[in-house]
Order: sequence, then C-alpha cells, then structure tokens
Amino acid sequence: MRRIGIALLLAFAGTAVAQPSPRPAAGRTDFQLTGTATQGGTLVGIAPAGTVALKLDTQLVPVDADGRFLIAFDRDAAPNARLIARLPDGRTVERMLTVSPRAWRIERIDAPMRPSKSTQAFLALRKPELEAIAAARETVTDAQGWRQRFIWPRIGRISGLFGSQRVYQGTRGAYHGGVDVAGGTGVPVVAPADGMVILAAADKPFTLEGHLLMIDHGHGLNSAFLHLSRIDVQVGDAVTQGQRIGAIGATGRATGPHLHWGMKWNEARIDPMLVAGPMPNGL
Repeated sequence: MRRIGIALLLAFAGTAVAQPSPRPAAGRTDFQLTGTATQGGTLVGIAPAGTVALKLDTQLVPVDADGRFLIAFDRDAAPNARLIARLPDGRTVERMLTVSPRAWRIERIDAPMRPSKSTQAFLALRKPELEAIAAARETVTDAQGWRQRFIWPRIGRISGLFGSQRVYQGTRGAYHGGVDVAGGTGVPVVAPADGMVILAAADKPFTLEGHLLMIDHGHGLNSAFLHLSRIDVQVGDAVTQGQRIGAIGATGRATGPHLHWGMKWNEARIDPMLVAGPMPNGL
C-alpha cells in the first residue's frame, strides 16, 4: 500500500467513526462493542486485552494500541459475521454477530434496462480513472479523523439515499453508493472529519464522477465527494473537520448540481447517514 505522511500503523492499527467510543478496560477478556450491526453500518469496539491480530470473518481488522477498532458492514452484508481475536499464547476469542437487514428504497420500472454505451473511447478514458481511484484507496496515512464524531459536509435537503435501487422488469440496476445533498453550484463543501487528501481530480474531471475529491480518515476509512465544481485542496494536504475543501457542482455524469458523498471502509460501502447522524434542522 502507498503511504502519505508518517503511518502510525502498528501490527493491525485501528479505526473508528462517528460514534462514542467505549471505554478501555484493563484485563478485558471479551469484546466491548458500541453501535448496531446493520447493513451499511459500523461498530466501534475494544478488543480483548493482548490481542495480536483481529479478523472480521476473513478481513484483517486494524487494532490501535489502546485496543480500539472499527468494523463495518457492506450494503449487501450477509446476516451473520464472526469476530476472531488471536491472543499472544495462540488462544482465540470469538464473537458471533447478527447483521440486521435494512429496507432499501426499491423502485420498480416497467421497462427494460437501457444498455450502457461502453465504447472503446469511453473505456480508454475510464481505465486510468478507475486505476487512480483504486490506488488512492490503497493509500495508508496517519490521519486520525476516524476518532471524531463526523459532521455533514453540507447542510441541505437529502435528495438521494444510500442503497436505493431501480429494478427494470426484474433486472436490478446498480444501487446508489452514497448520499446526495441538494445545493446550488458553488455552495461550499467542508471536511466531515480530519483526514488527508488522497485524490483530487481538480484539473481534469473524471467521466462519471466529475471533479472527484477523496479524503482518507485513517485506518481504511475514506470519503469521496463527487460532481464538485471546484476543489480547494490537493493530494497530500492534511484537512481538519469543518475546513472548506471544495464546492457543489454538476460535473461528470450528473443531472444537476448536488453533492454526492460516498464512504468506504476497506471494500465495504457504508451509509454516510449512519456515520454523521440525521441531517441537522430536520432537512
């Protein structure tokens, strides 16, 4: 993985998000978990004392020196998951988790799905963009935003929900991988938590995402902001919560100006609304 800054990753360095963290307990022999295991959601935890390695099923989970860690569940996560902590003497501590399903907004369209126009010219443009996004997500930084309570990057009307999906005569389209917030072109966007910029398509917009900005919050947790009209930071910049990072736009494949905020923890797509909480002022 690429590194920006001084990585503080230990054997399996840890993560957390916008939830109150449980208090460490000396000599703890079991997991302490805060939050609800649900599709698109996160759990903050403290590992058993002395944990030298932690897995969520087959996924290695970073653990901080104080025992804190974060796990997250993809939009289509299976109903059961298993946490496995390995101790210095080789013993393991396990916890079975029940991941609750969510009622996604499904729109059924009585018409066939229109075929995508994947021309050679489009694919030639798209390949390096996808490679850049993948490389950015492999970047490891010493960002500590994962320890904060996240805020909304823009206050406004929510115009698109995470996980929503259209079904065309029984054929499922791709689900919506983030939350959309309505707003006019040029309206400021701020950092939801501390982090480091790992991708900034400021000069040349991507074909689908437009001016795309990605921020790493530490330990596998990152945010992506799509369709921006302007990006005010560059790769390698450390940003602080509430700092202006860009402005709403309609670049890329967008039908109008809005902010698309997507989040991932490793390969799991998670719901920003579960991280930042309800939109302030009931919007």
